[in-house]
Amino acid sequence: MGHNYLKSLGLGVAAGAATAAGILAGRKTLQIAKISQGHPLKHRMLDISSNLLQPKYPLEAMSTYLNGFHFYADDMGRQVEASHFCIHLQHDLHQCVIFDSNEPDAKLIGIEYIISEERFKSLDEEEQQLWHSHHHEVKSGTLVAPGVPELAEHAYFEDLVTTYGKTFHTWQVDRHDFPYGIPQLMMGFTADGQVHEHLVQDRDDRLGISTTEKRERRADIPTPLVQPGANSWESGQTLQTDVQYMELRDSTKSFES
Repeated sequence: MGHNYLKSLGLGVAAGAATAAGILAGRKTLQIAKISQGHPLKHRMLDISSNLLQPKYPLEAMSTYLNGFHFYADDMGRQVEASHFCIHLQHDLHQCVIFDSNEPDAKLIGIEYIISEERFKSLDEEEQQLWHSHHHEVKSGTLVAPGVPELAEHAYFEDLVTTYGKTFHTWQVDRHDFPYGIPQLMMGFTADGQVHEHLVQDRDDRLGISTTEKRERRADIPTPLVQPGANSWESGQTLQTDVQYMELRDSTKSFES
């Protein structure tokens, strides 16, 4: 009888897993169908088919969802909300794709690399100017991991508080409804009073969280010493990308006999 019970339990678990997988697949299909409304039929069918049949290992490996705020390195007044989806690629390196929301039709607006303090200290001075610290984003509560239990989120940010990020946004969503122009270097906030309060409040209301409460709960996380070279914008001057014409070089000629 015990054997039959275990067998039935195993079948029940398998059936439950299959049902859950079916529900998720159905939900993804409905989302894709909704987003692709208005597209040609052949494109809609291709979207649905590839969504169900193609493995997408890099996307499936994105294990952490973070929500925070960035500003353009040369203009603190231009601030945007950023939804990060990250993978801990190496012990001292995370890589993240950034969207303007966590909705199925979110716009892909940028990328961010996150490194350890030790890795940052190994960079040359010119490279360090591209990076920003995360100490204030963590301590202020403005950087959050929505849906993660408090204890787990707290432990995660105990590690993240000492890290540094390099961020480029490829879509200036605060100005355009299309990804015009070239990637722009972004920075993170380093003190109270810098981020627009209405952006934080709107985010909190939408996600059902409290930045103020998160700040209070993270009071016990030690504030690290920020390494020289980071947050270069604080000096009053900063780097930003621009377009310039260059002479075309043909490197293949060096291989010619």
